Amino acid sequence: MKRISIKNEEQMRVMAEGGAKLGQIRKLTAAAVRPGMTTREIDRIAQKLIDESGGGASFKRVAGYHHATCLNVNEVVVHGIPGDRKVEKGDKLAIDVGLYYKGWHTDAAVTIIVGEGEAKLKKFLETGRRALKAAIAQAKPGKRIFDISEAMQKVIEKAGYSPVKALTGHGVGRELHEEPAIPCFAVGNRENSPKIVPGMVLAIEVMYNEGESEVVYQNDDGWTIGTADGKISGLFEETVAIYKDGPKVLTEAKNE
Repeated sequence: MKRISIKNEEQMRVMAEGGAKLGQIRKLTAAAVRPGMTTREIDRIAQKLIDESGGGASFKRVAGYHHATCLNVNEVVVHGIPGDRKVEKGDKLAIDVGLYYKGWHTDAAVTIIVGEGEAKLKKFLETGRRALKAAIAQAKPGKRIFDISEAMQKVIEKAGYSPVKALTGHGVGRELHEEPAIPCFAVGNRENSPKIVPGMVLAIEVMYNEGESEVVYQNDDGWTIGTADGKISGLFEETVAIYKDGPKVLTEAKNE
């Protein structure tokens, strides 16, 4: 197993500063979305906010990726490339964005309804929010990564949905993607799962589908991953620092 990076107090303080900025970027980008906008236009809004924050776009530091965000409409699960696709009233849109600030990455995502949405979709998204909250509550010293995964799986499956099994959350810090991997469902034996200790910083990511858990690559672009059955997918993510007294969400925006 690769080594898990442990941050000191000063490093976590800088990550908290960047995380607060990212929370605002995510909030303001989501608030700016209107029916008829292209995903490219939404990406430009996020990039402008990133520029104004004094940081840089984490995702542009990933080899081969050239956008500030991943924008995932309806059946797209993750890595949706901003482009000419328009979002329409009632669409599901997941906004995934990362900020590189003073040498440290933070990562966050939210799923919204464009304009007004049906009760069925609202229930689906509320499940994701509850799953993320339950997962974060397990991110404290003495627990294991298994506990985080199990918590989100229970909420998702109880509501009648499916956790994505092919993708995971992750550690975050100097690199955008670090150890440990954080699956959206309980994998293997709890005893073999990494222990949660102070100094860890985790990008806890809930990825789940309305239908089956299977996902496929779309569009032959090497990035876009969608549901195999064409049903909608949800994504919620926060960067969470682990302290002796428990987890602290670094990417939570004020009044979000």
